[in-house]
Amino acid sequence: MRYFDDDALDFLDDLKRNNDRAWFNEHKERYERSLRQPFLDFISDAGPELRAISPNLVADPRPSGGSLFRIHRDVRFSKDKSPYKTHAGAHFQLGGKGVHGPGYYLHLEPGECFVAGGMWMPEPEVLQAIRQRIADDPSAWTKARGKLDHSEETLKRPPRGFDADLPMIEDIKRKSFTGSVRLTDKQVTSTTFMATFVRDCERISPLMRFLASAAGVEW
Repeated sequence: MRYFDDDALDFLDDLKRNNDRAWFNEHKERYERSLRQPFLDFISDAGPELRAISPNLVADPRPSGGSLFRIHRDVRFSKDKSPYKTHAGAHFQLGGKGVHGPGYYLHLEPGECFVAGGMWMPEPEVLQAIRQRIADDPSAWTKARGKLDHSEETLKRPPRGFDADLPMIEDIKRKSFTGSVRLTDKQVTSTTFMATFVRDCERISPLMRFLASAAGVEW
């Protein structure tokens, strides 16, 4: 099944050049038809596929309050007052822990699409538990970590309680633990995109499983 046609990404491209409410309101029907509804359909169909990886993964296709992030930006504390995001994204969380818990993320943006998984900025107690688990079992972490994203924020010095000569100290310094797989626009608009998405989630699942265990979240 083909979920996203070329216009899904073309809409985001056009929105990037016309990021204002008047333009968006004029093209809202196109947004609903080409991007929002297909993404909700994808989320709905992804549910059973993800539950085959872990029965506790949540794919919530509700139009509001579900897995799909809003296209509207929160501009209250930003110098950039552009009202809309120029990408579309969905979060598939594990065990109802929200965006700071273990989960997968699908990002659609022309030329910048990707699937990610792991934990972004976990709460302090959970972060401490993950760091301790890495220090206690570096071999298990090495098998699970895969290729972590280099863009995530890290500490300049080892966190309190961790020696600088620990074998995994550079990973222990991390504030987030995420891995991602890049997607081409052609993959996203292909009839086999669901299979591609699930395969990439499976590739990241060892990292997800390790982090869930460290965080005390049932996998």
